[in-house]
Amino acid sequence: MHREVIAGSAVAVLLLTAGCGISDKPAAKGNSVQPVSDSKQLDGYGSGALPGYGGDTGAAPAGGAAPAGGSGAAAKSGPAGELKVRAVPDLGSAVTDGEGFTLYRFDKDTAKPPKSNCEADCATVWPAVAAGGATAGAGIDAGMLGSVMRADGTMQLTVGGWPVYRYAKDAKAGDTLGEGVGGTWHAVGADGKPAAASKGAGAAPEKPAGQEQQAQQQASLSARQNAQLGAILADSQGRTLYRFDKDSAWPMKFGCLDACLDTWKPASPVDKAKVSGIAAALVGSVKRPDGSEQLTIDCWPVYTFTGDKEPGDINGQGKQGLWFAVTDKGKKAKATG
Repeated sequence: MHREVIAGSAVAVLLLTAGCGISDKPAAKGNSVQPVSDSKQLDGYGSGALPGYGGDTGAAPAGGAAPAGGSGAAAKSGPAGELKVRAVPDLGSAVTDGEGFTLYRFDKDTAKPPKSNCEADCATVWPAVAAGGATAGAGIDAGMLGSVMRADGTMQLTVGGWPVYRYAKDAKAGDTLGEGVGGTWHAVGADGKPAAASKGAGAAPEKPAGQEQQAQQQASLSARQNAQLGAILADSQGRTLYRFDKDSAWPMKFGCLDACLDTWKPASPVDKAKVSGIAAALVGSVKRPDGSEQLTIDCWPVYTFTGDKEPGDINGQGKQGLWFAVTDKGKKAKATG
C-alpha cells in the first residue's frame, strides 16, 4: 500500500465516497486502508492519539488499555457539585459543573432510555460525571437532572436524559476544547441538547433583505459574498468553511488529525436539497478515521475555524499558508485586492 508522511503528521488514507474516486467497496484482505502512522484506526469517540478519543497521551495498542498519565482525566472525575448555565462564546449557553468546567454529551449515547456508550478507553478521556452530589443551580431545572447506571455499576449524571461527561483536555474553567470533537461530542445545554442547537433561542429573527438572503438563512450550506475573497461558502450558522492543503481529494487523505481538530472542526454533512449558491454536484461527504461523517466540497473535506468569532469572519484564511476559504466553485479562495 502506498504511504507518505507530510510534515511529520499522521495522514489517514481512506477510500473515497461515491463520485470522488476509486471505489466504495471495502479494501481487499491484506491491503486494508490504514492511517499512515503506527496509530490504530479510530473508533468514533473523538480525535486524538489515544485511539481517536480526543486525548493527547499517545496511541494505545490495538485492543489494549490507554496509556497511563498525561490525560488529566483523573482530575476531572470528581462530583459535579452545583450545576450552572453559563454563556459560552459561539455556542450559546452550556452547562458547567461546580468548578466551572464545561459538561458534554455524546451523540452515540441515548436519552430514551438513558444509556452511555462511552466505556473503557473512551471513558479515560471523557470521564463520566458522577450523579451523586449534583444540584441544580442558576439556569438549571432540577427536573432535567437524572442518573443512569453505567456498565461498571456506577451512577452517571444525566441532563435531559443524556449522560454527561467532562473532557480531559479542558485545562481550566470555561474551556470548550471538547466541542465538536469527532463530530459527536458537544457541550450540553440545560435541556440536554447540544448547546449550539439552542444558540440564539428566543431572539427575534432578522428580517430578510431579499430572496437571496432568505435562501441563505434557510440553507444548510450557502455561498456568501466577502469583500476580500468574493463568493465563499458558509454553514447554516454563517461560519466560513475552509480546506486544508495537507488533506487530499485524489486520493482522499486526512492531514488534520489529533490536536489539529481542537482548532479546525470538521463540518457536518448537509442535505444537498438545502444548499444555496453552489452546485449540488459539488457537495458530498466522507467517513473520517473516527467513523464520523464530514462534509466535502468538490471531494475536499471542509472545516470551520475556532478563531472565527462572528458569522462571516475569515480569520482562518491563509493560516500557516495551508488553510483557505472555499469558493462557490469548490476552489481555494484568493484575495481579490
